[in-house]
Amino acid sequence: MDVTTLAVALISVGGTLGGTLGGAVLSQRANREQNERADREREQERCEQVVQARRDLYARLNTTARAYRVAARDAVLAAKRGESVDPALLESAKEAWADEYSQAQMALAKDVLDVASALNRSLGIGYAVVKHLPSSPDLDLDGAYQRADTWFGGPLSDGVYLLRVALRHDLGVEADPGFEETRAQILAALDSARDDLARLLVAEGARTRTSELAARPANGKGLG
Repeated sequence: MDVTTLAVALISVGGTLGGTLGGAVLSQRANREQNERADREREQERCEQVVQARRDLYARLNTTARAYRVAARDAVLAAKRGESVDPALLESAKEAWADEYSQAQMALAKDVLDVASALNRSLGIGYAVVKHLPSSPDLDLDGAYQRADTWFGGPLSDGVYLLRVALRHDLGVEADPGFEETRAQILAALDSARDDLARLLVAEGARTRTSELAARPANGKGLG
């Protein structure tokens, strides 16, 4: 074999090997890019699922808060009209809110959780207000119905509104430069009104128990 033939053979073999190696490198690069693209798509899909799950939770939280307030307010209006009130409606709304709130406690950012927690306590006071209503409008002692109307139409309504705005703000749906100041003002007003109402209910309950205890000896005379 002369030098020229050997050179041609070597070049041919080298070209074949080079083509094979080059093809392998290109194939590996294509596979790597395909895997990276698939990873990015999976990560994007995961992020979208997380965001959607948060939106769904926020929607349920907002819906159950509104439904709880409406159920309590409707119970007050029915009692004022002397109509019978189905306690199951209020209890169902209360339980639905409690379920969503317990889930939200594990997912909400601190600022939003502060709002939800304040509203949870306020809804609880609203529930107590309904339970403290006189059995008849004729027994409207200390303006119980007026007190209930004021609570559900004022501070508690503001609290439900604040929760909705806070949730939208956290999702980026609503951007308000003055939101933090508004949030602080409404929270402070809600906390103050709730504490005042709670003290009033406690004092009223104490007076009722005192009256009941004072009436027992008289009612029990002659039973022996």
